[in-house]
Amino acid sequence: MTARSNSARENNCNIRLKMLDTRITAVVVLLSFTSRNANRSRVWRCRSNANFDKSPNEVTMEGQRRMKAAVYRRYGPPEVIQIQELEQPVPKDNQVLIRIHATTVSAADWRMRRAVPFIVRFMTGLWRPNKIQILGMEFSGTVESVGRAVTRFREGDQVFGSPGFKFGTHAEYICQPEDALLALKPVNMSFQEAAAVLFGGVSALHFLRKAHIQAGQHVLIYGASGSVGVFAVQLAKHFGANVTAVCSTANLGLVKSLGADAVVDYTREDFSRAGRIYDMVFDTVGKSGFSRSLQSLKRGGFYVRVGGSGRLSSILWGIVQEKWASGTGAAKVIGGVGRGTGADLSFLRGLIEAGKLRTVIDRRYPLAEIAEAHRYVEAGHKKGHVVIVLEQASR
Repeated sequence: MTARSNSARENNCNIRLKMLDTRITAVVVLLSFTSRNANRSRVWRCRSNANFDKSPNEVTMEGQRRMKAAVYRRYGPPEVIQIQELEQPVPKDNQVLIRIHATTVSAADWRMRRAVPFIVRFMTGLWRPNKIQILGMEFSGTVESVGRAVTRFREGDQVFGSPGFKFGTHAEYICQPEDALLALKPVNMSFQEAAAVLFGGVSALHFLRKAHIQAGQHVLIYGASGSVGVFAVQLAKHFGANVTAVCSTANLGLVKSLGADAVVDYTREDFSRAGRIYDMVFDTVGKSGFSRSLQSLKRGGFYVRVGGSGRLSSILWGIVQEKWASGTGAAKVIGGVGRGTGADLSFLRGLIEAGKLRTVIDRRYPLAEIAEAHRYVEAGHKKGHVVIVLEQASR
C-alpha cells in the first residue's frame, strides 16, 4: 500500500508539473506575441509620422498635430510669456486654418499681459488670464486647409487679417471664420509688411471716418510715428487734409516721408503755443493733453483720443472731460476701440496695391524672443510696428 501510495503521489505530481509547464509556455507565447504586435505598432506609427514635417507640423503618437505658441497664464512683466507646444487647432466647417508667417506686438498686447486697465480682467479672468492666453491681434500667413462650407478661400491662399479682441496670433497656427476680418494679402507686400497693417490701419481709418474727415481740413496728428499714427498721416492725406504731425526728433524724417505737410518736434516745441487752429486733433497715444488740444481746436471740432495710460482714474476723468466738452459745445470728443469691416480691409488693400499706403517696421523678433518684443513696445518709443517672425522665408 505504501509503495502504491508513493507511486500515485509521484504520478499526480508529474501531471501537475506538466500542466504548470504548459501554462507557463502559453503565457510566454502570449507575452511574445503581444510584444511583437506592440513593436509593429510603434514601427507603423513612426513610419506614419515620417510622412509629416515635424517642425512646425509636429505629429504626436496619436496623430494630433502640435504647434508652438507664446502663452501667458498669469498677469505680469514680459517674463510671464512662455513658448509652449499646444495642439494645433482644427477648422470647423466655416473656418480656415492659417499657418502664420508674421504677426506683431502692439500696445493692446502688453496691456492685456499686465491687465491694464484693471477692467481687462473682467474680459480675460479676474485672477488669471483664463479666457485669453495667446495674445496677438494681426497676422499674415498661408491658408493650410479649409472647412467644408468655405467658399471665399482655398488652400495655399496668402492672406492677412485680424481676430480682433479674440487675440490668438502669437502662434504658428490660427483658425478664422471665412467671414472674419480676413482678405488676400496685398500682392506688393511681404508677409512681414502685411502683418503690420490691420491694427494701425483699421484704427486710423475708423476714427478718421467717425470724425468726418474732409478735403481741405487742417488735422493735427499727435504720435504720428506710432502704429496708428503712421497710417493716420497717410490716410488723412489721402482724404485731402492738410496734416501737421507731432513726434520726436528722431522720427521727423519718417513722418515727412509719409506725406505730412508740417512737423512738430514735441521735445522742443509745444504745438498748442504755435497759434495754429485745427479742425481735428487726432491723439493716437493719449498724450496730447485735453486742455492743450482744445486750445488748438476750433470750437465744435473733433478731438479723437486713442490710447492713454489705462489707469481707471484716467479713464473716469476722461469721461468727465468728454461730457463737459460735448455739453458746452467746445468739441466733439471721440474715443473707444476702432473696429473694422471687410470693406475697410478691401479699401486698405486697394490703397496699398496702388502704392498710396505703406507700413513702417521698426524691429523684428523671432517667436522665441517675443518677451523682449513686449519689453520694447511697452517702453513706448517704437516707430511704426514691431513684427514677430514665425518663419524665415517670410522676409
